[in-house]
Amino acid sequence: MQDVTNEGAAPGLRERKKRATRAALAEAAVRLAAEHGAENVTVEAISEAAGVSPRTFFNYFDSHDDAFVMMDRDAGERVRHAVRAAPAALSPLEAVREALATELVDVAERQEIWRLRATVLQRSPRLLVRGLGAHMAEEIELAEAIAVRLGSRAPNEKSTGASAPDLYPRLLAAVAGTAVRVAVEHWCAQGPDADFSEVFRRVFTLLTDGLAEPPPPAL
Repeated sequence: MQDVTNEGAAPGLRERKKRATRAALAEAAVRLAAEHGAENVTVEAISEAAGVSPRTFFNYFDSHDDAFVMMDRDAGERVRHAVRAAPAALSPLEAVREALATELVDVAERQEIWRLRATVLQRSPRLLVRGLGAHMAEEIELAEAIAVRLGSRAPNEKSTGASAPDLYPRLLAAVAGTAVRVAVEHWCAQGPDADFSEVFRRVFTLLTDGLAEPPPPAL
């Protein structure tokens, strides 16, 4: 949760410092893993590279592996809050798109880290599986937030078997997560001059249009 008086307000100084420390730890972990392999990187090495103590590391990550997988564990909650609080005039897809766009506004400045992180995960089956598990958990929670927005779920209700979100919220959450992944992968493949916001916009425009078949390429 954001360290501000009003949840919808800009983050306060303390929250900005926390995000900066978390980002520094995640970046240090990814850079070290890209060079030495994740299994050879210790919490102590990550902490030293980020300029903090190992004790501080565990204020931000629950385990060694989380530093490679979860670049910002609070991002999901910020997205879910934004989806729930989005103007009623926005469709569910538009609300999710705007929430994700706000969260990813600074991603263009970190293209190198996103590329290195993808390499680190691809080299480690253990981390890849852990990342998939974290992604699926975030997807379920986003589906719950969409269901709250649609009025089919109480704000504090959690998924338990038959009470899981309905098909539409689950599908939208899954599609949105895939859209972000595809946008990031495509953007990284384009090189340093690519505009992430443009790629992101194109991806969600395709979704908004119902994935209509694109025109044939010009000859």
